[in-house]
Amino acid sequence: MSKICVIGTGYVGLVTGTCFADLGNVVTCLDVNPDRINKLNSGIMPIYEPGLEQLVKQNVSANRLSFTTDYPTALKGAEYAFIAVGTPSGNDGEADLRFVKSAAEAIADLAEESILVINKSTVPVGTGDWVAEVIKNRRGNRPLNFRVVSNPEFLREGSAISDFMNPDRVVLGSEDRKAANLVAQLYQPLRCTIMITDLRTAEMIKYASNAFLATRISFINEIGNICEEMGADVREVALGMGYDKRIGHSFLDAGLGWGGSCFPKDVKALEHMAVLHGTHPQLLQAVMEINRNQRRRAVMKLRKALKNLNEKTIGVLGISFKPNTDDIRDAAAIEIIHLLENEGAHIRAYDPQAMENARSVLKNVVLCENPYQVAENADALILATEWNEFKQLDFSRLKVLMKHPIILDGRNLWDPETVRSYGFTYIGVGRGNTTKP
Repeated sequence: MSKICVIGTGYVGLVTGTCFADLGNVVTCLDVNPDRINKLNSGIMPIYEPGLEQLVKQNVSANRLSFTTDYPTALKGAEYAFIAVGTPSGNDGEADLRFVKSAAEAIADLAEESILVINKSTVPVGTGDWVAEVIKNRRGNRPLNFRVVSNPEFLREGSAISDFMNPDRVVLGSEDRKAANLVAQLYQPLRCTIMITDLRTAEMIKYASNAFLATRISFINEIGNICEEMGADVREVALGMGYDKRIGHSFLDAGLGWGGSCFPKDVKALEHMAVLHGTHPQLLQAVMEINRNQRRRAVMKLRKALKNLNEKTIGVLGISFKPNTDDIRDAAAIEIIHLLENEGAHIRAYDPQAMENARSVLKNVVLCENPYQVAENADALILATEWNEFKQLDFSRLKVLMKHPIILDGRNLWDPETVRSYGFTYIGVGRGNTTKP
């Protein structure tokens, strides 16, 4: 049993701290946001993540998990300090490291004689060395036995607990093999592959992984756009491609592109780092441009179907960037809604979990209680997020409610012929002649 401090209670910090507590460690999660900590201490989750609320309550009851805003309390007796704070994008895509610096300075000020500092946040290559310098300079003449280890996270929102407990691999980077081995011991109960490398390589593995997955999505979206013009079905194309063991089926679903808290930030940050170091990341730039274009194409399709969008009512099903999360950061729905509003459209929308977050950014949108309210007097519907509850909608009911029976299936969730059989004009993504009534 180890004593662990986790700094930051966002998706990464809260899931990491809770899961380490569930493995039998004593974990204190710290956040400088008092409202967030007060909610956690009252059993209220600041984020939606399936299974997280129950796991938090279970480990709080077992006295293995606690929450505080007080650094001395969190760091007292801690053997490990995980930095899991936000690293938002700057104007040029650079990662903002001010929260990482604040955490490192607090560790330097308050840590006792010995501590392992683990970078869990997604940080630019070279940050591990920089954190070590921050701590060393801040500590001054007071001796502190510390080492910095990079431990990038690979948690997917919506399945983060499962990803932590059943990882494909754990990556650890350090210039001190003994320090990396000590962190590896925390993960031993998971019986997973643990890769130990140097600091900078570990940091790059995170960026390269996310950039590659984003590239797969942008690739299949570009193929889908070609399929639309040439009468092919991108879903069948992706299926045929995926049977090749060198390719596989994952991340080959054409749609409205990628979003969320990781892919947009990480691809942009990697592109920024590449430019700063004199390389020419044309592929990364194309990946981002294709992704932006997918949202514009969706608006273009609706404009074509309705002749114009001014004063039209568009219903949007799904607001979060993916199912099983309330996260709306860089969500396709948000960008598409803003583009539609710029053309004079009125928007009605619904999401099973993201309504509270949506209220803060969608000021002129009518937020509805279910998909059928969204459809009332709508000139068209667009499916933006493929939540399970949208799979079995009553299309006959939708047809009666809508002003014009037009559906843009932005995630290729439904069978085109089934939707058309109810009298709808079906518009998919990369599905050949999808506008046929």
